[in-house]
Amino acid sequence: MPQPSDAHPSGPIKVLLIEDNPVDSILIKEMLEIAGAGLFVMECADRLSMGLERLKGNDVDVVLLDLTLPDSEGLETCIRAHMHAPGVPIIVLTGLDDHDIAIRSLQEGAQDYLVKGQVDSTLLARSLRYAIEREKLVRRLHEAIDQIKTLRGLLPICAACKKIRDDQGYWTQIEDYLARHSDAEFSHGLCPECAREIYPEAYRERHPEEDED
Repeated sequence: MPQPSDAHPSGPIKVLLIEDNPVDSILIKEMLEIAGAGLFVMECADRLSMGLERLKGNDVDVVLLDLTLPDSEGLETCIRAHMHAPGVPIIVLTGLDDHDIAIRSLQEGAQDYLVKGQVDSTLLARSLRYAIEREKLVRRLHEAIDQIKTLRGLLPICAACKKIRDDQGYWTQIEDYLARHSDAEFSHGLCPECAREIYPEAYRERHPEEDED
């Protein structure tokens, strides 16, 4: 199963762009060059199938993924990419300015959701670096858990603040939960507090009753 490469600190970040629009590909490449010469190395695939095949090389640090491709469209694109390479951070970069899809993409494993036309070189470079670091933290957490205990079951975990929802429906810190449990697996999502902070418009649409309080 493909895992991210732990690139040498002095080496470039290897970016796989899965995008079928050549104009967008050129713009993204220019943004990465503006962000810093030699900091990023970008490869392109214009089909999801081609991108998944490239990920078998096991040397990609991060994926930039368009959700509208000739052989895959919508949230299913993100799901398939994450299932194929769960250890490689994915940033959705799409023309779909949809808060619901953004939240669901994060719940399905994406590290970030960027909208074309609203991204500059600084934001793109920062998102790429943060996605890689977050994925490393998650991986180290899993490794630490394996060394300490074997956990069983499926735990809903907030992708932003890393709180865990317990059996009573309360979101608690990972450290508190792990101290009381063992033999578990993790899924990623957004707790209500993080959903409200990160995507306030979508949250208000889903919870109009809170505005009435």
